[in-house]
Formats: sequence, structure tokens, C-alpha cells
Amino acid sequence: MTISYYEKIGDEIRCIDSKLPFDLPDSWIFVRLKHIGEIVGGGTPKTNITEYWDGNIPWLTPADFRGYEDMYVSAGARAITEIGLKFSSAQILPANSVLYSSRAPIGYIAIAANPISTNQGFKSVVPYDFAMSPYLYYSLKARTDDIVQRATGTTFKEISGSEMAETIIPLPPIKEQKRVFEKVSQLFEIITAIEKSLN
Repeated sequence: MTISYYEKIGDEIRCIDSKLPFDLPDSWIFVRLKHIGEIVGGGTPKTNITEYWDGNIPWLTPADFRGYEDMYVSAGARAITEIGLKFSSAQILPANSVLYSSRAPIGYIAIAANPISTNQGFKSVVPYDFAMSPYLYYSLKARTDDIVQRATGTTFKEISGSEMAETIIPLPPIKEQKRVFEKVSQLFEIITAIEKSLN
């Protein structure tokens, strides 16, 4: 028996089968990011005001992720001050937020190891339940091709906050999320070991 998926927006109910990437086990569901967390952008304090810089608030740009392979990140090359935060659109993201670069390039990803801020090159996800952050980390890695396809721009592609919020991911029960995360982590460790042995 074929199962179809529907989404209700206001009074409108529409079939979203064409937007779903694959079939799911019975206990899993598809969700949009906006239903499981808040999408948060970032900002850059004015660089010509010295009082805004070299403070104690870690501040990241996509450039900080070039060659970065760890799952967690605690700081970037620069930090901002409380006043720099106040007079810019930068925000402090709580620990375990999933940081996701939205341009130049799209798809750098890490989990905040501590409270952190970013520039405007991010559309990060603050999950309503931080227990899902490790699973969400791998889910967004897997959905990056879809996110890139929905990006717009001429000079460089960028995914907007509203479009990022519409990203659909598969969501299993929390215990299954942990099992998926552990299995995927094991597989990545094996792949990394094989790659090192070939170099």
C-alpha cells in the first residue's frame, strides 16, 4: 500500500510526496526544520570600531571552517565584545546549536561546544530539544545537496533563513536518533581510517 504525506498550512491541505527524498520506517516522520528549532542568522560588528572586537564572545565566519573536520567548535579566529554584540545583528547561540554556513560556501557545519556567535554567513539551527543536535548534524550534512539546489544568488549562492526553515529532514524517535548517530559515527571513523591508510 502506498502512503502519501500531507501538510496543513492554515486551511489548505496539500500533498508533499514530491518534496520527500525517500520512504521512511513506520516510527519515523518527515519534519521541516522550522518545526523542531529556531533558524538564527548572524552579523558582523563594524570592523573600524575597536571597542567591538577582541572581547570574550567567540565569533565565527565560514572561513573558520575551511579544513575543519571536528563535530564541535568552541571558537574562531576572532572574538567580539558585549558592546559589539549589542550594536550589530550578531546573536549569542547557546551550546549545542547546530551551526550551518549559508553562503561562501553553503554546508560548513559544526555543533557549538559553548555559547557562540557567527557572522551573517550562517543560518544556524537552535533545536527545541538539544538531545537531537548530534542527529541533526548528520541529517543536515545529508540534506546539503537539497539545500544548495534551493539557494539563490548571482555572485554566490545563498540559502535564506526562510528557505532554510523549510528544509525537510527525516526524524526518528529520540532513542533511534542516538542509534543512527552512533552507527554513522562508527562508519565515518572506518572511512577516515581507510583514507589515512591509502595516503
